[in-house]
Amino acid sequence: MSLPRAVRAVVFDMDGLLVDTEVVFLEAQILAARARGLEMPRAVALSTIGRTWPDSAPMLAAHFGTGFDVDAWRAEVKAQYDGIARAAVCLKAGVVELLDHLEAVAVPRAVATSSSHKSVERSLGGHGLLARFDAIVAHGDYQRGKPHPDPYLKAAQVLGVEPRDCLALEDSHNGVRAAAAAGMMTVMVPDLLEATDEMSGLCVGIARDLHEVRGLMLSLYSVENCIQFE
Repeated sequence: MSLPRAVRAVVFDMDGLLVDTEVVFLEAQILAARARGLEMPRAVALSTIGRTWPDSAPMLAAHFGTGFDVDAWRAEVKAQYDGIARAAVCLKAGVVELLDHLEAVAVPRAVATSSSHKSVERSLGGHGLLARFDAIVAHGDYQRGKPHPDPYLKAAQVLGVEPRDCLALEDSHNGVRAAAAAGMMTVMVPDLLEATDEMSGLCVGIARDLHEVRGLMLSLYSVENCIQFE
C-alpha cells in the first residue's frame, strides 16, 4: 500500500476503528428486538453502521413496519448498549501506537464520528484519549451525516488542512463513502463489514489493523526525519 501524496493530517472514525463498540451496538440491537418479540436480522443491523440515528430511522421503519416507534427503540437499544458496555469497551489494536507516532512527527489529528459528543467523551475519555486529538467532530457539528462528506469536510476545516491532504481512517462502508466523497486519501480498516470491490475502488488501501497504518506512516515520516507543518 502506498499514498499518492504527503499526509498533512489524519482524520479518524471512532466506533469500530478506535474503540470496539460496533460489536456492542450490534448485540444491543439484537437484544432490544428480542425483548419486543421481534427479529433484528444481522444484515439490517449492519446497514446502520456509520449512520446517525436520524439517518437510520427510515431503514428501521422499513424493516419493522408502519407505526414503529424509533425513539422508543433508540432508548431501548441505548439501555442494552450501556448494560453491555459497562463491562468495558476495549481499544482497537494499534490505536495508542499510531497516536504516539503521529504526535512524535507532529501530524494533526481529528475524530469525525456519527456518534454524539457525549458518546465520544464516554468512549475515548474513558481511555484518556480525548486530549490526543486536535479536534472532535461529532453528531450536531455538521448538516448531513455519513455517507455524505460533511463530517470529514468539517474536520479538515477545523484542522485547517485541505481535504485532499488528509488521510481518513474508516471501518464502515458509509464512512469510506463519506471520506472518499470529501476527497481524502482513505484507508479502510475493516471491523464488522468486509472490504468490498466498491470499498477497494474508493480507498487508497485496505489495512488489517492500525498497526499496519502506523507502518505506512513510519515509511513516510520517521521521528528522526520529522516534517513540521506550517
